[in-house]
Amino acid sequence: MESTTVAELVQARWGDHRAGLWFEGRTLTHHQVAAGAAARAALLADLLPAGSEPHVGVLLDNTPEYPLWLGAAALARAAVAGINPTRRGPELARDILHTECRILVTEPAHLPLLTGLDLPGVRLLLTGSEEYDSLLAPYADARPDASRADPRDRLLLYFTSGSTGAPKAAICTQGRLAAAGRALAGQFDVRPGDVHYVCMPMFHGNAVIADWAPALAAGAGVALRRRFSASGFLADVRACRATYFTYVGRAIQYVLATEERPDDRDNPLRVGFGTEAGAADAAAFERRFGVRLVEGYGSSEGGAAVQWSPGTPAGAVGRAAPGLVVLDPETGAERPPAVFDAGGRLPNGDEAIGELVNRGPNPFEGYWRNPGAEAERRRDGAYWTGDLFCRDADGYLYFAGRADDRLRVDGENLAAAMIENILARYEGIDSVAVYPVPDPVTGDQVMAAIAGTFEPAAFARFLAAQPDLGTKMAPRFVRVLERMPVTATNKIHRALLRREGVHCTDPVWWRPPGERAYRHLTPGEAEGPLVSPRSPSSVRRQGLEPRTR
Repeated sequence: MESTTVAELVQARWGDHRAGLWFEGRTLTHHQVAAGAAARAALLADLLPAGSEPHVGVLLDNTPEYPLWLGAAALARAAVAGINPTRRGPELARDILHTECRILVTEPAHLPLLTGLDLPGVRLLLTGSEEYDSLLAPYADARPDASRADPRDRLLLYFTSGSTGAPKAAICTQGRLAAAGRALAGQFDVRPGDVHYVCMPMFHGNAVIADWAPALAAGAGVALRRRFSASGFLADVRACRATYFTYVGRAIQYVLATEERPDDRDNPLRVGFGTEAGAADAAAFERRFGVRLVEGYGSSEGGAAVQWSPGTPAGAVGRAAPGLVVLDPETGAERPPAVFDAGGRLPNGDEAIGELVNRGPNPFEGYWRNPGAEAERRRDGAYWTGDLFCRDADGYLYFAGRADDRLRVDGENLAAAMIENILARYEGIDSVAVYPVPDPVTGDQVMAAIAGTFEPAAFARFLAAQPDLGTKMAPRFVRVLERMPVTATNKIHRALLRREGVHCTDPVWWRPPGERAYRHLTPGEAEGPLVSPRSPSSVRRQGLEPRTR
């Protein structure tokens, strides 16, 4: 009989004395992990105030305490709120208080983040301290008991970020997490002898849902990396004999940027699963390390997913499952199929690109105490992802960016992701981001941030040679950085790039209207009439921002 709760999966590891968790030279057996979760569950039951929400904030790096508290919460029918350590001051306090955490588990390295914060009613547990060890000691003989756990119990409150507004705490129940773990374990044929390398931060859904949960479901081991390290990636994989890992954002590019060695293919990895690696980097990763990367799409909240399958065209994410449609976010009408020409251009992108919507059943379980955000996702009986796609006549979906990554240039709608895919071909680029900056008259101009080598004349020649680069797609401005700014989950920090625009400390090159060559943008030009918008009304007034639903 299949386990329907995470608590049952934790309990199933009791008595399993195989190595189950690796961290910085230490190894715990599966049994020790289950016992540690049981002890923390018993402590939690005694510490949580009567009548309060059973929520535990976890402000930790990827240390063994993180999966131990996930297991403890499942056994105690409590929920873990993953607290992002890159948040600061009032924003950090807001996340803890918004999720109504009565207990906050942290470590000495993060203790300074809490200095001066007003956190009424929150009890702090400092891992690695004598007080913490003393609190746990009376529960050392506790055994995991999953008999009271219910698939409907809240287990995760994980924050999803956006370009505007406070992060939203998405709800994930024990039943959904257990089902996701089983599904991914089946998809990737995870066996008990496998080891999952968890190097993405565990406060984010990717590491817990796509890496830890399938390992738990299959009885596989878990190897933790405190924080992602490109230089330490291969050594970690070899040390713990990892067979599977997940990634988010630019992590793959960072690994590829490390010094190449003749024995790179000497590693135990079978597969990597994640998003935003890009076709070129995925191919380069497989050539160098002999490891297949599987790109997938899934909304953080679980409302929609697209799986790659054999036969998926280059550039496509996968075939649309029943219920997945691409709609006009304003009218709700279905967008016509995307039509690509011989050069790979999308001539009808203006009418084909829309928001991906799931009209079928979906496991979205809402946001904690945020009915407005829920209404934005649930509309007309469907789940609106907030992501832009187009769909060809054969049903294959192509990612076109977030709804707020769309640009309107000279009356034409453009998708940032499609421009990025073209610019990524330029030799010497390590990473690229495309985003809108205000046009002086109306709509947007295209700006690209590039990390890597940039030679203006060669870049202009490259643009002219791209058959699928539309006449409105070429960047007006190019910002050249040594390293792309990223969030804590290694996604490009697009909100920061958009906010800074041309007013930044990095070199910015531009092509004035009517010119083909790029030249340095001077401070005077940055404030001039060809660059600066003439009035606030010219900024994003084309109705492209996602409307309040």
